[in-house]
Amino acid sequence: MRKISWLFLFMIFVGGYSVSAQKSTIYTHDLKDFNKAISLFNDNQFASAQIIFEKVNLETTNDEVKADCAYYDASCAIRLNQANADGLMERFVEDYPTSAKSNQAFIEVAHYYFEQGNYPMALKWFEKVDESQLTHKERDQFNFQKGYAFFNSKNKKEATTYFNKVVNSAEFGSQAKYYLGFMAYEGDDYKQATKYFDEVSGEEKYKEKLSYYQADMNFKLGNFQKAIDLGQKAMGKSNAIEKSELSKIIGESYFNLKQYDKAIPFLADYKGKKGRWNNTDFYQLGYAYYKQNDFENAISQFNKIINGKDFVAQNAYYHLGESYLKLDQKQQALNAFKNASEMTFDTSIQEDASLNYAKLSYEIGNSYQTVPQVLLDFIKKYPANTSRPVVEKLLIDSYISSKNYKEALVLLEKNKGPENKLAYQKVTFYRGIELYGERNYTEAVKMFKKSLESQMDATFTARASFWKAETEYVQDDFKNALISFKQFTSSARASATSENKNVNYNIAYAYFKLKEYDQAATFFQYQIDKVQDDKVRLNDSYLRLADCRFVTSKYWPAMEAYNKVIDLKGVDTDYANYQKAMCYGFVSKNDKKIEELNSFLQLYPKSSYRDDAMYELANTYVASNKQDLALKTFDRLITEYKNGTYTAKSILRQGLIYYNSDKSEPALVKFKKVAADFPKTPEALEAVSTARLIYVDGGRVNEYATWVRTLDFVAVTDADLDNDSYESAVKQFEQNNNKQAISGFSAYISSFPKGIHALKANFYLAQAYFAEGQKDKAVSNYQFVISEPRSEFTEQSLARLSQILLDNNQKEKAIPVLVRLENESDYPQNKVFAQSNLMKCYYEKKDYQNSVTYADKVLTNPKTDDNVRADAQIIIARSAIQTGDEVKARAGYAKVLTIAKGELAAEALYYDAYFKNKDGKFEASNVTVQKLAKNYSSYRYYGSKGLVLMAKNFYGLKDSFQATYILENVIKNFTDFSDVVAEAQKELNTIKAEESKTNSSINN
Repeated sequence: MRKISWLFLFMIFVGGYSVSAQKSTIYTHDLKDFNKAISLFNDNQFASAQIIFEKVNLETTNDEVKADCAYYDASCAIRLNQANADGLMERFVEDYPTSAKSNQAFIEVAHYYFEQGNYPMALKWFEKVDESQLTHKERDQFNFQKGYAFFNSKNKKEATTYFNKVVNSAEFGSQAKYYLGFMAYEGDDYKQATKYFDEVSGEEKYKEKLSYYQADMNFKLGNFQKAIDLGQKAMGKSNAIEKSELSKIIGESYFNLKQYDKAIPFLADYKGKKGRWNNTDFYQLGYAYYKQNDFENAISQFNKIINGKDFVAQNAYYHLGESYLKLDQKQQALNAFKNASEMTFDTSIQEDASLNYAKLSYEIGNSYQTVPQVLLDFIKKYPANTSRPVVEKLLIDSYISSKNYKEALVLLEKNKGPENKLAYQKVTFYRGIELYGERNYTEAVKMFKKSLESQMDATFTARASFWKAETEYVQDDFKNALISFKQFTSSARASATSENKNVNYNIAYAYFKLKEYDQAATFFQYQIDKVQDDKVRLNDSYLRLADCRFVTSKYWPAMEAYNKVIDLKGVDTDYANYQKAMCYGFVSKNDKKIEELNSFLQLYPKSSYRDDAMYELANTYVASNKQDLALKTFDRLITEYKNGTYTAKSILRQGLIYYNSDKSEPALVKFKKVAADFPKTPEALEAVSTARLIYVDGGRVNEYATWVRTLDFVAVTDADLDNDSYESAVKQFEQNNNKQAISGFSAYISSFPKGIHALKANFYLAQAYFAEGQKDKAVSNYQFVISEPRSEFTEQSLARLSQILLDNNQKEKAIPVLVRLENESDYPQNKVFAQSNLMKCYYEKKDYQNSVTYADKVLTNPKTDDNVRADAQIIIARSAIQTGDEVKARAGYAKVLTIAKGELAAEALYYDAYFKNKDGKFEASNVTVQKLAKNYSSYRYYGSKGLVLMAKNFYGLKDSFQATYILENVIKNFTDFSDVVAEAQKELNTIKAEESKTNSSINN
């Protein structure tokens, strides 16, 4: 600056000779102020200097002075960080483009910004500099600073160019080499980086930094031990960020040297990029723990690899599965291996993961796929795998153990090789048992027949024969059932089966249904002699033995057997007492019969045989010539059972008692009541016929004619035609010629809609339609029968009509019919049928109160079988769930679990797991879900719900990986269950929202 000032002064002197004395004074004044400002500028008193420069600039008329003042004014503004500094310097250059200070202005401003660390602004001014005007020293400084400004601006290409210009500079060479080395290091050119770093390694100020870079370079070059040595050397002189990176370098170097125990503390000390780890970081620490057999910590790290879809993730999932296996956490292992098996980054890992997935599926069950399908998929995908024979054996066993017989059968039908013949025999047998439990008897028989065709295992052959017989029996095919039972007993392995225990009982019933009562009695006696511990069957065997003796007129042996039933004090003691009383009548001991019947009425006030007993007692009084007692007993019966089976018969019998006692008028009153209250019934016809005799005998034919014309079911003139038409149709019906019977009864009803036999004709026509499978056509005829007064056909019509309506899903129409059937049935099985179906109908209507009421009735009925009891318990439990009564639901499902099979058992298991989850017993809940997956995987709905529950359990156990993995698979694999998918998605969203707060963060 001083040089420029003297040059300017010299120019003033040169030009001084041509100016006036007045101007000389001004110049001298300007120069004085100007020099004062220069002095202040050089003393860094920029504000004071700027004021004077601005004053001189305003007062002087000399262009050179103005130029210098503008230059120094702008320089002061820059040094004072004034907002208009750039503008002042730009204006200086524009106003004085030929000024010698222009280039100096550019370089000084650039240096200033450089020293302030404002590298973009420095570059702006460096670009304006004319390098040719710089001295050698100035050029070195210019090149270094411009190179560094480019370096700082990430423009490595330009930075390299300018640093290379000063590599040999005494002042800037070391710095340039350091930065050239650093850029080579960042560009992974470690050879070039090493060259430059080595050249400056002797300088103290670079040693600390170079240790870090050299450690990292050696790590990247695979010189792991050297990287460890350099990294540990640099650790003590590094800041927190560098220490974190050095921990990573050292830890990963030990990891690569397989010194996992040494790697762990360094890997754990790594803080991550911006405080967060990536999947590789978690994998390396997890694997190091895994190699040290610290499986708990390994799992903790592997589980942090969320949503990984690369080679690292596949490795992590595989070793996560291995770690879970080591800790015997098999469900978790299955999920991890499944994930690894679905990735293709490393095919060898994929194959081994698939093998482990298949084996675990067999061992603990699989809710995602059927176990046979998993095993078959493995065999097809990896036919050359050395474990194929093992997997094939597991495949065969899985058909049985998974109880997924339906889908297993589909697979076996496609693979009917000799090696699968045994499996086919077992699967068809068990599928038949399932169908039997579902009451699909037609398909069940087909399965048992297929099982019998294989003949591979004698035990299963025997069992299939037994259950084929059972199924034929419930289909009322008693003849074939008997044959099948006999085939079972002739089997060499029959005695080794559980079915053999009660086979005599089943054979006895087949004979009983075929009305071969002597043979039936023989086998009921065999059952009694052989099995004493089954009190229910023992009681029933005595009862049926007694019935066989009774029906074959062996009354004393019958009474002996009935007494056994009475002594056992089980179910049907009322029936046994009633039948015993009847026996006395047949051995001509009416007094004893009367005594027993009166005793019966005292002992069993609510028995379903009470009306039978009362009717028999009244008739026995008649036979014993105790007419008054008979009339009173009939009155009692009529009063207690106003619309009962015996009401019409009792009134008729009273009329006949009066008629036989020559009491015509009271007799006519009774006969007319029967005709009026029970028209078209056989009793009404007999009443009219007997009344006719009274009128004829009394010479009152006209009176009879007048009365009988009021009866629409008696057409005197058409009576013969009516009878002939009806009897023709009946004859066809009795010969099982249903088509002809349908034609005949239809014709009769068309011709005589209110005929003498209208009731019977409608009933038999309905029965014929039903037998021919034309059940819908039978509806109107059954409705006709039940709309008429109570008759011997009412109960069966109610049963059949309700069955048809239920089959047609007309539950609203079925309910009133079922209610009548429940209230009017004499047969216990019809009452059970009505109550169980009312229970179901009300449940489907969401009338949970009535549903539970009927479920309770079903459970208290001793005639209810286990399947219906299971239905009742499930209705109670489901209703409780729907009404929010979880206490009752818990108890209900617990009972269901003890008796249910198939889908009901799957549902009960699900709720068992559900309530354990509610209690916070997450591990116990998972055990139940695994049982559900293993034993009931064919019921995919409850399997999928179980998986959602399992996910909740895992999240409750702080295992977010298992939870999210399971939920994602439910969403992907169970789209046919929208409610389950929605629940899974909701749960997944909740978990991810929570996990996102810490996901991928360091968790030391």
